Amino acid sequence: MLAIFHKAFAHPPEELNSPASYNGAKKPKLPEETLNDFLSRHPHSTSSMSFADAAVLAYDRPDPPCQLRQRLFCGFEDIYCLFLGSLNNLFSLIKQYGLSKGTNEAMFVIEAYRTLRDRGPYPADQVIKDLDGSFAFVVYDSKTGTVFAALGSDGGVKLYWGIAADGSVVISDDLEVIKAGCAKSFAPFPTGCMFHSEGGLMSFEHPMNKMKAMPRVDSEGAMCGANFKVDKYTRVNSIPRVGSESNWTQWDSR
Repeated sequence: MLAIFHKAFAHPPEELNSPASYNGAKKPKLPEETLNDFLSRHPHSTSSMSFADAAVLAYDRPDPPCQLRQRLFCGFEDIYCLFLGSLNNLFSLIKQYGLSKGTNEAMFVIEAYRTLRDRGPYPADQVIKDLDGSFAFVVYDSKTGTVFAALGSDGGVKLYWGIAADGSVVISDDLEVIKAGCAKSFAPFPTGCMFHSEGGLMSFEHPMNKMKAMPRVDSEGAMCGANFKVDKYTRVNSIPRVGSESNWTQWDSR
């Protein structure tokens, strides 16, 4: 999967962008170049959707399909979700949310997002913490311009993110596409964490602890986009609340 969001909508951590990206022989690429690279790597099984200059979502269908490593892409009421992996407790979540039996993981994530956005306030970290399985997802709300991404804590699914030449945020499970498109400005997406375009990066396992950026040096000795980890010794003193339109960013875990 591949998701690219204009910097005006995503607001990524500053530490993800490495100055070394512009000093080496390989420079970051523009979003359209990265999209073309992704599509060319999967010429017979990809589809993509663009949202003017705001976002691009691309999906490669697995062949053959694998239940443990599902790749799902769906949209509903201007909300779109790319989902990787599977949820062990999907059936119980479907019952909890009153959804139809045919609901898949991506559909469920969209419904959970809609519930938090429209009917909150509920703490988003608690909702994500209730997901049991190996998973990663990216949600784009094209109506509000909201970006939301999360990666499960068990490490069963890999996800990477980086910064393109124009400052756009690139998120993908394809490491080679990320490396080629973001040069030195990329890093693994931290496990057990979620990222919101307005609320930033936080751990859904330890929501009251701040995240800290750890310097990352590649095999050439160049500083790359930072790794992000939970700072076990630093607590969040206050977590701001936001309006009902963006209840998905209710970071208060109390």
